[in-house]
Amino acid sequence: MTDPTALPNFPPPADEHPVRGRVLDVLGDFGLAPNLDADGDVAFVANEQQLFLRSFEGQPSVIRVFGQWAIQDELKGDRLHLLEVCNEVSLNMNCVTTGIALETLVVSSEHLVPEGADLAQILTIAIQSVLQGVHIWHQRALGIDPNDPSEAPEAVPGDEVDGGQS
Repeated sequence: MTDPTALPNFPPPADEHPVRGRVLDVLGDFGLAPNLDADGDVAFVANEQQLFLRSFEGQPSVIRVFGQWAIQDELKGDRLHLLEVCNEVSLNMNCVTTGIALETLVVSSEHLVPEGADLAQILTIAIQSVLQGVHIWHQRALGIDPNDPSEAPEAVPGDEVDGGQS
């Protein structure tokens, strides 16, 4: 007999959550191996970053792509600075919201999905937006000049943004 925990994570029936089902198909086409988590969110890894997608069914439907990152110890001392950077990034980027929850940076991007919309294109934009938002947040929080390559950190989340497509 097969171990039930070893069974693949099948998507819900198409008529139950149509947008989420389409999202699972598109992310699978991108090669991102999406899974449903306990909250019903779609979990996937893009550019070595754990991201999530929550869909809200309706007319039109809405998708939210988001991720959470632990804030580096050297930044935890000045919460006002962190919130100012969140505000700056949120105001300067289209469709991106940043915030601090305890000691965690949360970056999200929300998009309307009208019936017949090119979901692959919407997801590419949403994923790139979140990863770019994280990258910009870290640059600004650490005081890195994006025009000075000598100040570039070795590894900042969001580098080499491609939306998960090869």
